[in-house]
Amino acid sequence: MLLAVRQAARNLKKPDGGPFGACIVRKGKVVAVGRNTVLKNDATCHAEINAIRAASRKLKTFDLSGCEIYSTTEPCPMCFSAIHWARIGRIIFGTTTKDAKKIGFNELVITDKKLNSLGKSKVKITSGFMRKECLELFRRFNALPYKELY
Repeated sequence: MLLAVRQAARNLKKPDGGPFGACIVRKGKVVAVGRNTVLKNDATCHAEINAIRAASRKLKTFDLSGCEIYSTTEPCPMCFSAIHWARIGRIIFGTTTKDAKKIGFNELVITDKKLNSLGKSKVKITSGFMRKECLELFRRFNALPYKELY
């Protein structure tokens, strides 16, 4: 999660996207990291999607079975679906979509737990991991002058 937090913090220095980062791990080894880059004119460039793309390129497969993804914030429905389709076995996140909505992000407040249940997905979900550090990203982001871009 520390690598995901570091990736998210990059967007506090350069406004490529919101304060979101992700890291994909397999068997205790980092496979890929990603950060939100939606302000580079692609609404699909969430941290999780960018990390999945990088991991798939590195492993030369869409099938990321045996991997876990650490995300600073609960994955949105698009990202949860991509995680499911990539066969990632576990999501570990810090803050919730409700936390992101509170500071002004355009979130659909549908929890991963609800998506998991509705879709009968087998993805395991762990929430609140390093929550304090992930909330700090939001606090720092909220103080930035360019946050209106969102």
